[in-house]
Amino acid sequence: MFDFENLEVYKKAKFFNKSVSEILDDNKIDKVSYNQLRRASFSIMLNIAEGSGRYTNPDKRRFYVIARGSAFECAAIFDYLRDLNFIEEKKFQLFYISLEEISKMLFALIRKLEK
Repeated sequence: MFDFENLEVYKKAKFFNKSVSEILDDNKIDKVSYNQLRRASFSIMLNIAEGSGRYTNPDKRRFYVIARGSAFECAAIFDYLRDLNFIEEKKFQLFYISLEEISKMLFALIRKLEK
C-alpha cells in the first residue's frame, strides 16, 4: 500500500473525483467546462498522491498547495455551472461543502509542513 492511500484527504479527494465524473456524465456541460472540471478534480487527487511520495517537507508542501489550488478551481467552475443552471443548488452545495473540507484538510497539512 502507498502512503497516500492512508491519508483521509486523499480518500475524500478520490470520492470527490468520482462524484464529479458521475455528474459530468449526467449533464450536458459545455466542452471547456467539462474538460477543465475533470482535470482540476483529478489534479486534487493526483497532487496529494505525488506530494506524499516526496522526501522533503518543502517538496510535499508544494504539491499540497497545488492540490488546494485545484480545489479552489473546482469551486469556481461549480459556481459558474450553477449560474448557468447546469447544476442545481442542492448538488452545488454538496460539492461546495466537500471542496471546503478538502481545502481545510490540505491547509492543515500545508501548515504542518511549514514547521
